[in-house]
Amino acid sequence: MDLIYAFIDIVLHLDTHLLAFTQQYGMWVYAILFLIIYCETGLVVTPFLPGDSLLFVAGALCGMGALQLELLAPLLMLAAFSGDNTNYWIGRLVGLRLLNRTNGLIKREHIDKTHAFYEKHGGKTILLARFLPIIRTFAPFVAGIGLMRYRLFMMFSALGSLAWIGSLTVAGYLFGNIPVIKNNLTLMILGIIVISLLPALGEFIRHRKQAV
Repeated sequence: MDLIYAFIDIVLHLDTHLLAFTQQYGMWVYAILFLIIYCETGLVVTPFLPGDSLLFVAGALCGMGALQLELLAPLLMLAAFSGDNTNYWIGRLVGLRLLNRTNGLIKREHIDKTHAFYEKHGGKTILLARFLPIIRTFAPFVAGIGLMRYRLFMMFSALGSLAWIGSLTVAGYLFGNIPVIKNNLTLMILGIIVISLLPALGEFIRHRKQAV
């Protein structure tokens, strides 16, 4: 329980914690951010990591001069693209066996929701899923299980990585240090989390209505 509270505190006060990491670890903070983005997109067991809000706050720190946007953005785009590809090949090579052996660690409903998203949007799911928490973690895994053509997958993955990382880090860089946003960054982080979850909530409500 203490770990959960600590995780929630880190998510809600990302600006404070990330600035402290930057001051404590210097250039190593780029490696930490790379690892977080890589794990969120590359490992189906870590969909809970705070991708969207983390990118916005990292961009805001670039605006403060604590980080360099010209180094951060390409590095995190590489992390997102690499994570996608790792997840795709895990799904393609051992996906079905992994689902049967994780004893619920990989939630089947997340796989089902992602599959339904694929049914609706096709290959564009890889691009669109970048902006949808949880689905972005499972989309490349499901693409691998479904044997999506790798060349097509790479194209959508590259575009998605560019759009996702670029839009949120630049938004943080441009707007994160505006006084009204900077002084209410916790509310801003909550807003980003809520907005990013709205599409998933809409799908859940729609499926519930169809089931009645």
